[in-house]
Amino acid sequence: MTYSSGGAEPTSTPASVSPPAVRDSGPLPLLWLLLVVSLACNVVGSTAGYTLLGIGAGLVALASGSALIAHRHRRS
Repeated sequence: MTYSSGGAEPTSTPASVSPPAVRDSGPLPLLWLLLVVSLACNVVGSTAGYTLLGIGAGLVALASGSALIAHRHRRS
């Protein structure tokens, strides 16, 4: 067989080039905000003597923290 070496060799280009992946943050910003606000309410409620506010805010902080941990482990 004889090969011709005349001309430039063709370059291969991918058939489809996908754009950079956009991260879907989902409920994460809301969960972080809820965690920070509920922790602040827990501190204020506990130090000011508002027991029910402290307990309620602590439960909300526990739930949002657990949701953040579960989301992290699901992604791993």
